[in-house]
Amino acid sequence: MTIFAGTDAAALRAAADVLARGGLVGFPTETVYGLGARADDDGAVAGIYAAKGRPADHPLIVHVASRDAVDLFAASVDDGARRLMDACWPGPLTLILPRRPGHGEAAAAGQDSIGLRMPAHPVAQALLQAAARRGVAGVAAPSANRFGRISPTTAAHVAAEFGEALLVLDGGACPVGIESAIVDCTRPRPALLRPGQLDRLQLERLLGQSLAAPDAASPRAPGTLESHYAPQAPLRLFDTAELRLALDAAAPGTGGLAGAVAVYSRLVPAASKSWMHRPMPADAAAAAHELFAVLREFDGAGVAAIWVEQPPAGAAWDGVRDRLQRAAA
Repeated sequence: MTIFAGTDAAALRAAADVLARGGLVGFPTETVYGLGARADDDGAVAGIYAAKGRPADHPLIVHVASRDAVDLFAASVDDGARRLMDACWPGPLTLILPRRPGHGEAAAAGQDSIGLRMPAHPVAQALLQAAARRGVAGVAAPSANRFGRISPTTAAHVAAEFGEALLVLDGGACPVGIESAIVDCTRPRPALLRPGQLDRLQLERLLGQSLAAPDAASPRAPGTLESHYAPQAPLRLFDTAELRLALDAAAPGTGGLAGAVAVYSRLVPAASKSWMHRPMPADAAAAAHELFAVLREFDGAGVAAIWVEQPPAGAAWDGVRDRLQRAAA
């Protein structure tokens, strides 16, 4: 058995030992489960890229146990970044900072910047602290899934991706459910590279200034490719009116469907054997928490297609909207 309770002291010690030796560990954060390796060992980090099938020029996020560890990877931390750390760490926020030369090069995919985060999940914190006591400065960890696929939010999801060879710490279902927001703090005006549970308006209030949009000068960042988080079945986004018409056209007896379709929506379709339906919560945080698990459920059912109603307007939904748009790309 490769899944161990994250609260088990012996399992935590074993996982920290694996990291110290340059191996890989699956572990929970409050956002999604990560596939971790020590960030100060380029050979260990290469193992992440190989296991995921991830392009070597796509950077990783380095998870640290404390603010003190930031200085081991970052060349500088400006006032804006410190303000965000004070307000949001530990928590679901990644900061892109100037990288200290000679540190974390593989995790940064060779860039002169690096993404750092202090997770809030107690199992992640316990693992990072245990690893730090063994000389591991930080743990590079993307989501624990094959590259481009649906992110895992339970230990079982991770085991399904990588099998029994990977040691996985079980911390239950991830409470947030989508990846961290990413803010680029390498230039005078910070830029939001990826929304998460923390949305643009919240971050701007904390910073006391507006955030820039990504542009050609922005560093590469995790989870920002046009196509990402994709289920096996093709996913299509509909506005509410379009979805109602599509469901009416696909009703039994109309010949509109060649196979079962999964529907994730606030709109409730008429009962039919032609589709399986999961209601989209009216609350953005609840929708984020379950999003990837719902998409994995649909894939597990072998549906032919996934139809999703566009989330409501508003900054609170930006993280869910971003993941769905990339899944449909």
